[in-house]
Amino acid sequence: MNTRFSAVGTALLAAALFGAATPLAKTLLGSLSPFLVAGLFYLGSGIGLGCAILVQRTRRTKSERTHESRIQAAEVPWLLAAIAAGGIAGPAFLMFGLSSTPAATSSLLLNLEGVLTAAIAWVVFRENVDLQVFLGMMAIVAGGVLLSWHPGVTSAPIGALLIVCACLCWAIDNNLTRKISTNDAMVIACLKGLVAGSVNLTIALILGAHLPSAATVAAAMATGFAGYGVSLVLFVVALRNLGTARTGAYFSVAPLFGVALSLMIWPDAPSVFFWLASVLMALGVWLHIRERHEHPHTHRPLAHNHRHRHDEHHQHEHSFAYSGDKPHTHAHVHLPITHSHAHFPDIHHRHTH
Repeated sequence: MNTRFSAVGTALLAAALFGAATPLAKTLLGSLSPFLVAGLFYLGSGIGLGCAILVQRTRRTKSERTHESRIQAAEVPWLLAAIAAGGIAGPAFLMFGLSSTPAATSSLLLNLEGVLTAAIAWVVFRENVDLQVFLGMMAIVAGGVLLSWHPGVTSAPIGALLIVCACLCWAIDNNLTRKISTNDAMVIACLKGLVAGSVNLTIALILGAHLPSAATVAAAMATGFAGYGVSLVLFVVALRNLGTARTGAYFSVAPLFGVALSLMIWPDAPSVFFWLASVLMALGVWLHIRERHEHPHTHRPLAHNHRHRHDEHHQHEHSFAYSGDKPHTHAHVHLPITHSHAHFPDIHHRHTH
């Protein structure tokens, strides 16, 4: 139970940090080029996490550095595809779509990311879903629609289609990242930030944008570090423990945190839509938290490398000294085992039903 709430808390904290980045960007960046904003945010996340990784590794022992998880050659295509889809194509589609689409319509369409993420996870990757999880996802999405609903606003066809394409790119990114989520989440997020930031910043400069003052650049990169970098690290950890669809559902409550922070920055009486959306999203989260998926299942042989404790899934010998009293990282093999317990579609439970 503690593991369950820890994983849910991780996903919700990722959503809170990402949601908070939107109103903070509004206060910091004003009328800067959208590609410049994306570039500074992503670069801030990549550079910030890179510094954190260096500090972290200087504190590790030689043995810990020897056994730490590293992205394997076979996983590189998944990582590059995720970066291309979510860090390059997604922002590009969004920026062009926003130029011809009303803000209210854009907010509504962006709710499609959670739906498409879950749809790909359920249909393409065969991730488990039951009625309760499905209803929880629908409640969260409905809350997102209400939160961004402005009566009387109609969509612009071309711009709307581009924003839908952006949501599809991010949904693909989420599902591809799931394939490499056993690796160091900080390394994954750092690489995404550095590559996506460099590409978006280059595009902005080619299109004629100019860098703002050093103070604005620093503020933007700091916001990106928290809202894009730390948030993505937490998102990858949640993917590892909850699966893609469930993590995507929790992450879909991000707009609620963004609106709440906006109301604190620009005090105003919350609309009835805000309260209705809050109730729907809380209902969706509650439906997900109370899920109990349990049945006899068989683990096939599996070899991977991730941080773990010894439990019913991790009963292996070591070629190095290990006292068994703390989490550790090394390549290990799971032997076949059949048992029954409550579980999520995490990295150890990706079986068919």
